[in-house]
Amino acid sequence: MATSSVSKGCFVFKPDFKKRKIFVPIEDYFNNEELDSEDSKLRFETYSLLWQRMKSETEQLQEELNGNLFDNLVDFLQKSHPEFQKNSRDWGSQMKFREIPTAALILGVNVTDHDVILRSLTETLQNNVTPYVVSLQAKDCPDVKHFLQKFTSQLMDCCVDRNSKEVTSGKALKKTYSMDTLCSWYSAVTQKADPKVTIKRRTASGHWRSPPVVLILKSMESFTSRVLQDFITISSQHLHEFPLILIFGIATSPVIIHRLLPHSVSSLLCIELFQSLSCDQHLTVVLDKLLLTPQFPFKLSKKALQVLTNIFLYHDFSIQSFIKGIKLSLLEHFHSQPLSVLCCDLSEAKKRVNLFSVSQCENIRRLPSFRRYVENQPLGKQVALLTNETFLKEKTQSLLEDLHVYHINYFLVLRCLHNFTSSLPKYPLGRQIRELYCTCLEKKIWDSEEYKSSLQLLRMLAKDELVSILQRCIEVLNSSTEKQLGNATQKIKDFLTQFQNLDAESKEEEDACGSQPKGLQKTDLYHLQKSLLEMKALRRTKKPTKFEMLRENVMDFIDNLVRDYLLPPESQPLHEIVYFSAANTLCEHLNAAPRIALHTALNNPYYYLKNEALKSEEGCIPNTAPDICIAYKLHLECSRLINLVDWAEAFATVVTAAEKTDANSTVSEEMSEVIHARFIRAVSELELLGFIKPTKQKTDHVARLTWGGC
Repeated sequence: MATSSVSKGCFVFKPDFKKRKIFVPIEDYFNNEELDSEDSKLRFETYSLLWQRMKSETEQLQEELNGNLFDNLVDFLQKSHPEFQKNSRDWGSQMKFREIPTAALILGVNVTDHDVILRSLTETLQNNVTPYVVSLQAKDCPDVKHFLQKFTSQLMDCCVDRNSKEVTSGKALKKTYSMDTLCSWYSAVTQKADPKVTIKRRTASGHWRSPPVVLILKSMESFTSRVLQDFITISSQHLHEFPLILIFGIATSPVIIHRLLPHSVSSLLCIELFQSLSCDQHLTVVLDKLLLTPQFPFKLSKKALQVLTNIFLYHDFSIQSFIKGIKLSLLEHFHSQPLSVLCCDLSEAKKRVNLFSVSQCENIRRLPSFRRYVENQPLGKQVALLTNETFLKEKTQSLLEDLHVYHINYFLVLRCLHNFTSSLPKYPLGRQIRELYCTCLEKKIWDSEEYKSSLQLLRMLAKDELVSILQRCIEVLNSSTEKQLGNATQKIKDFLTQFQNLDAESKEEEDACGSQPKGLQKTDLYHLQKSLLEMKALRRTKKPTKFEMLRENVMDFIDNLVRDYLLPPESQPLHEIVYFSAANTLCEHLNAAPRIALHTALNNPYYYLKNEALKSEEGCIPNTAPDICIAYKLHLECSRLINLVDWAEAFATVVTAAEKTDANSTVSEEMSEVIHARFIRAVSELELLGFIKPTKQKTDHVARLTWGGC
């Protein structure tokens, strides 16, 4: 765009529309040229179907976990309504009527998950309590003026009948922001509202003529103390005409309320605490529903699962990030594994095997686990598996069925073993089931010292503890719809019956011993010592009791179950079809190293830009590289202090070599000014990134801040 002016000036032309981010559909990654596969479309469809099932399972899980918390909050808000308190004869309710009802919601340090929880809470409150629900963030409320402005603008958009004329009148009042304006607007809306007006879902607030106004403060720790104090003080004076209810979203602890609010302000609040499920327990439930079940064929290897759990436990405690990590693992598995087309339900996988082409059959033969399986077969079967396509497909279907049965038995025995080991002192095999699962994925658990020490502790369990654990194991085995593990359930029931018989026998022995008279015999010191030595010898050669023998049989039975069914997944043929093991890929995408990435981008721009002109030999500076890359590679060759004059001359040498300019040309002086400006910009960018800083030792020098190439 051109413009004419009498004098030189700087003209700003705003774009007509905002620049939108380029979004590449996931399907395009399966259709590119690098992915040479005849079933790429089917793999993408399988991935989409499987992820939708897992996503719906997680959403349902979130609703179940938050359901109890939301029900308690709804009950508290309904009882906190002024009309309910007026009609109540309870003295405490009459006192609370003078205070602002406040729910302190302890959400935990997983701040990234708070938006999802509070969004669901808002929908629940709008459906069950009141249509007037407002959420505010600290960044939008630097002072009381902006606080009231944001609060008023959001509140006036929440109307019982969204098509009513009160909305338009509310917009006309948005220019003035005060509690008096809010009170008059609220009174006008509630008085003019038709009691027969309903929203999409019939709410419980329809029984009240004046539904309360709920204000949710996200991350209360971020709000300024003075803003909260002023707003609460003002709101408490208008509580009789503006029924306000506060919900504090707290990430740390309830102590923050008293740190932000003095006693004169906190005494105006009627606070009740609500605790959400802890992050650790939430992670255990998610793993139990998504990975520790044969319902979904996709599984994670030990290293991949360790990467996701470490990021969760040591970085963000975010369940949403953990679920996204599982989604990334699922996507990478279907993208990189040609046989992932069989990572579906067993019946569908068998049908797809029958349609396999010759190249797909060769992919099966290339699997390391299948090659080990072939080596252990007789010579005749080896030849048939390597040459006969029909026999290979039949054997593949059989192995897939065996893998499915393996997972059913594996998770049942894993839960039973966790019931035994989760209550042991010092938790040798871990307190959470995910720790036990990672150990079983890595190696044969019965060869570990932790398992041996756990077994020794289990052989000393009391009868009551052992019986309760066996009863929980029966519940685990009965919860499975597919009956496996042979007669394990019946065997455990027999053990429980034997323990009950032991109780009956012990009572009979006590009754028999109590009926016999006990006579006291006189004896001397010699005979007393002799009898004590005989009793000591009997204790050394004492036979085990019936309970000890039965307990030993139970432990041997559990040990045999572990050795038979808790084999590592690597021992199963075709496990590569369902197990994702590329932990390094997850680390690259999720556990970023910004220093290394920054050094790679500046030292080798071709790695990210993929421009053939940027290719160069190692140690050389490409003359076509961006200015900041040239300045960065030149500064790597300098010592602690860098001379700006020498650095500028070297930069100009590289740039002029790229542009092939002649030093004797007429434009050389003008070009030198441009090169000098480009050098200044590159140095400023390096200073902004933290590679250099000005120094007072020498005015024409800068100090280098990084060493070792990054």
